[in-house]
Amino acid sequence: MTPDTLDDERAGDAERNEAGADGGYRVPGLERGLRILMQFSPREPVLGAPELSRRLNIPRTTVFRLLQTLESLGFLERADKDRNYRLGIAVLRLGFEYLSSLELTDLGLPIIEALRNDTGLTSHIVIRDGRDVVFVAKAQSHAPIFSSVKVNVGTRLPAYATTHGQVLMGDLTFEELKKLYPEPELERFTAQTPATIHELYERIRDDARRGFAISESSFERGISVVSAPVRNDTNRIVAVITTTIPRREIDAELLDHGLVDKVRRAADELSQRLNYRPKSGPNGGNTYMKALGL
Repeated sequence: MTPDTLDDERAGDAERNEAGADGGYRVPGLERGLRILMQFSPREPVLGAPELSRRLNIPRTTVFRLLQTLESLGFLERADKDRNYRLGIAVLRLGFEYLSSLELTDLGLPIIEALRNDTGLTSHIVIRDGRDVVFVAKAQSHAPIFSSVKVNVGTRLPAYATTHGQVLMGDLTFEELKKLYPEPELERFTAQTPATIHELYERIRDDARRGFAISESSFERGISVVSAPVRNDTNRIVAVITTTIPRREIDAELLDHGLVDKVRRAADELSQRLNYRPKSGPNGGNTYMKALGL
């Protein structure tokens, strides 16, 4: 048995004892990985395994394995192709997405509450996280019929199969969409679910041209929605504002009373609060949309 192997076995014993002392609720390996990340700072942006091993009193071989795991997940990256490390993009992504969602919810909650009060419909703010959409804010309708709608803050749904996701992907080019969905066929949830990447792209383009989307039982039977995109100061779609109608079809009376315009105005208001300013080309129209061929 080598000294490193003996160190690892002792470390494993220490981990098991530590977990037992806390009723088995702590995960020492996870804790050690997080403690490694916490060692990096603006004053010390680059650190190596020997220094981390010394500081944290962890065997060097264990530190190497933790570093390689964190690197594979994008939380660390090599500094100057050396054995030293620095924080990776995944750490920034976690932080920026969290701050972004805070800004969206803080600025957007009064807007969707006003939309709920005006329409009587439950309203949400939804963002995209990779291949999922995530509901980050909710203004619940007071009507009893909405008690059957089980969509809450934190709910995740497949982006390609939902109207929310299709609107959120309105900025993506066809190549970007192919990277996100490399599979030849997409799982179908209803007859209206896009079955291929080409069908999905056409759906996305149609919604982008229109500037909003209406869905009648396209993902879940008995649930219809109206969604509109929210853009930030970089002119990118960062969220959608959506209203939920707990019926298979949207009543003509709701549409006659300007439901679509109300949702679009709410999305435009949140966009303005995020410092979005439309940029028009020489012939009018949005230059970004023209770049996408829309």
